[in-house]
Amino acid sequence: METNEVIKLAKTYLTPNYNRYPLVIVKGKRATVWDAEGKKYIDFVSGLGVNNLGHCFTAVNKAIAKQMAKLIHTSNLYYTEPQALYAQALVEQLYKGKVFFCNSGAEANEAAIKLARRYSIEKYDKSKTDIIAFDGSFHGRTLGALSVTSGKKFRDGFGPLLSGVKHVPYGDLEAVEKAITKKTCAVIIEPVQGESGVHVLTAAFLKKLAKTCSSKNVLLIFDEVQTGFGRTGKLFALEHSKVKPDIITMGKGVANGFPMGVMFAKDAVAKSFEPGTHASTFGGGPGACAGALVVLKEISKQETLDNARSMGRYMLIKLTGMKNSMPAKIKEVRGLGLLVGLELTFPCAEVVEKCMGMGLLINCANESTLRFMPPLTVSKTEVDKALNIVSKILIA
Repeated sequence: METNEVIKLAKTYLTPNYNRYPLVIVKGKRATVWDAEGKKYIDFVSGLGVNNLGHCFTAVNKAIAKQMAKLIHTSNLYYTEPQALYAQALVEQLYKGKVFFCNSGAEANEAAIKLARRYSIEKYDKSKTDIIAFDGSFHGRTLGALSVTSGKKFRDGFGPLLSGVKHVPYGDLEAVEKAITKKTCAVIIEPVQGESGVHVLTAAFLKKLAKTCSSKNVLLIFDEVQTGFGRTGKLFALEHSKVKPDIITMGKGVANGFPMGVMFAKDAVAKSFEPGTHASTFGGGPGACAGALVVLKEISKQETLDNARSMGRYMLIKLTGMKNSMPAKIKEVRGLGLLVGLELTFPCAEVVEKCMGMGLLINCANESTLRFMPPLTVSKTEVDKALNIVSKILIA
């Protein structure tokens, strides 16, 4: 189909809740995609941090296809080998605990909210249900996840949301301490905020936060939906601080494009999810788990994580040089691993469109920050090409 035909069909039959670019992507391989007209693009969006191994990673695709030819779905009334094997492999990469499988990061956060409340009610008091979240946060668009998400643009028009949620300044420990009461059951935080413009917390802050939560009998939830699976140069961002949160949520990069979400909880907390307390019809399906197992093995390889760290450092150095040469246009460079933000002194929407015209896909996080999320396997040549395009546009 021609580009205009696809766009016409989509506008006719799909709900208008996305601001889409006039681009129809038909094929992808590693850090490259092609549109319906055959034009090639360097993809530094990676499906919004999903395709961490790049598009159509052969081993992942083969594992999913092989499993799908054998068994697609059974429901969670029964056991399947791919689900059990993936659960074992993932928990062994973390610490003692259990995992719940779902289909997205938002669903994982919903599960975390429910589990935190149920555990706290059972262990402490039925009134211990409040949650502390942070300004600038994004945890998803379902009702519970939206309640702990910050920002009018996400929340307006969907009230009333969950009661008992307080938002405090990101990285402000004193504000957290003041907000905690006897009714607080959990604090939920992203170790790096992506949607607010890529803001990185220090290891020292996260350690102090963990200590505060522990001393107050408050569960600590790390939302690793965007930062997990190698995005920050470690398998999980929690490794930078060596903090072991009570609950971890995951999504996006779990299965490299096959829908899957995960909630991990320490054993003592996970026990509160007794039979019938929570469920997901499609969660942990055989195909998703078969693909996720390969993703985990590939991203856990030292060379993959080394590349994410080295290319991330290289991008920060190059972008900092760009900032120094254009102080009137570039306000700040931020990032960890291959989650990198370039904050401009003006709205970045036009820059994104111009980049697309020159064969580079990036996106705006917040209104003025260009967000770069290339595959963890990205090459130095691809980074150079991408940043040269950004530089040319900003210089013009």
